[in-house]
Amino acid sequence: MSTFSDFGPLTERRRAELKQKQRKRMVLAGSSVFVVLIVVIAGVAVLSRQPTHEASKGSGSSGKPSSNNAPSTTQMHAISKSVEVICSPTDYKDMCVKSITKATNTTSSPKDMIRAAVSVIREELGNAFSVSSLLKSNDSRVKQAIEDCNEHYENVKDHLASTLEGIDMHKLDDLPTRSHQFRVWLSAVVSYQETCIDGFPDGDLKTKMEKAMKDGKELSSNALAILAKLSDFLSALNIKIPGINRRLLSEESAHPELDEEGIPSWVSDEDRRILVGKVKGNLKPNVVVAKDGSGAFTSINAALKAIPKDYEGRYVVYVKEGEYDEQVLIPKKMANITMIGDGSQKSIITGNKNFVDGLTTYKTATVAVMGDGFMAIAMGFRNTAGAIKHQAVALRVQSDRSIFLNCRMEGYQDTLYAHSLSQFYRSCVISGTIDFLFGDATAVFQNCIFTVRRPLDNQQNIVTAQGRINPHETTGFVLQKCKIVADKALIPDKAKIKSYLGRPWKEYSHTMIMESEIDDFIHPDGFLPWNGDFALKTLTYREFNNNGPGAATAGRVKWPGYKLVKDKAEATKYTVTNFLHGEPWIRPTGTPVKTGLYM
Repeated sequence: MSTFSDFGPLTERRRAELKQKQRKRMVLAGSSVFVVLIVVIAGVAVLSRQPTHEASKGSGSSGKPSSNNAPSTTQMHAISKSVEVICSPTDYKDMCVKSITKATNTTSSPKDMIRAAVSVIREELGNAFSVSSLLKSNDSRVKQAIEDCNEHYENVKDHLASTLEGIDMHKLDDLPTRSHQFRVWLSAVVSYQETCIDGFPDGDLKTKMEKAMKDGKELSSNALAILAKLSDFLSALNIKIPGINRRLLSEESAHPELDEEGIPSWVSDEDRRILVGKVKGNLKPNVVVAKDGSGAFTSINAALKAIPKDYEGRYVVYVKEGEYDEQVLIPKKMANITMIGDGSQKSIITGNKNFVDGLTTYKTATVAVMGDGFMAIAMGFRNTAGAIKHQAVALRVQSDRSIFLNCRMEGYQDTLYAHSLSQFYRSCVISGTIDFLFGDATAVFQNCIFTVRRPLDNQQNIVTAQGRINPHETTGFVLQKCKIVADKALIPDKAKIKSYLGRPWKEYSHTMIMESEIDDFIHPDGFLPWNGDFALKTLTYREFNNNGPGAATAGRVKWPGYKLVKDKAEATKYTVTNFLHGEPWIRPTGTPVKTGLYM
């Protein structure tokens, strides 16, 4: 299994390049050779442009030029107009103009302004998250929420640092081609802010956290909007963007050597069986976990704890058949872990943590994956708390570019918490009752089975509850070529227990169900409101080319945000290639994947 090079340490070459760029910026700043080129809208002249130091480095504590280098009126006007240009796609324009103007000066280049839009988030969120530490309560759930917020802040700092590092390392004209990944990281920043708030029970403390996060959310929204429109900004500067207008190749012409399962034609039959998930140790493991004592460890946590701290590359953990009753955490520092089982109903990690017993939903996960580049093959993840215990997560995923192949996630309410970042699920079984696929990840589920179980008598079933908070995020759930079926225990009562495809957990909830088979137990409405008319105008719910008795759309909701997609070109926006940008990181692992539409 090949490694995910994106998640390794920076190479020495990259470090050297970054240092060289920084030195050049400092030399330019020290020599006072400041030449500004900014586009001025509506006929204002273009000034000459030259790269300068970054706004956050070498501009002095005040961020203002010296009196000997006082900017001209023309320069001031040009910089003001350029800030207006870069802020034009944002929803909070006044805050955008104010924050970027404060973080830059007349010597700032266009790249400095892009960077400033992200860097201003750091200080604001530092102040916002610190509010949680000041809150006092004897409520155990509040104490956990405070603890969770501290963890979320560490993740926020990591994602902001990755975004800024990415901006620093690439040329200005290369940034648009990198912007999707930047937006994935910043979408996670938004998700962590909201998760911090959600951990608090309704009341004064939650209101305080919402107020504290307000400015940070708005700055994050602005940065997302700017990064989404980088091509327009650079085009206004007459800067050519390499490859941005390149015609996208069809799946077939781009990869003629791949068969219908997305596997290279030259792969041997034995390797082909491995790649479709029939794995029993064919991939050489670094460590074996076995309940019967035949491996190096009898628990998964013990095996993870023993991974060398300086280990580089992909680390394979083979989990032999058995039920492992333990709460497992793959921390952020553990990147590129592959966990292989003997089958999703044989190698099972199980637990019963739940909300009713006093935990935050975030803390109930049997397995939580935070290390980037995680991959699970033929594994089972289970929460046995049952419907009576309400929120009880089997698997929580915060791993960027994570892959789950031939896995099973079993629970009732909130089974799979696809929290944030980019995720791909292939040939998995996900079972539950209420909102059993939820979160704010950018995730595609392909050839998966969603099994709807029997809830409590007074409950309804909802398959998805996607939690996009901001319209500029990359996030959403795509269910492609999946099956949505009723569990055997639900079938006798499917007429009296209503079941729905989804409901809007957050204001800009985003879900596409396409090319999938939907059984007859799904209510004709298809979707359920969250609370009154909340999010009905702002959500984005789409269906395309589904089949089965539950796929009939004549009785679907008439919400402004719902649409039955009939245009193939529009549906193509939700493919692995265009929505997940997953082809470059999924194919090298050998995971079967359909990058386009099936039709």
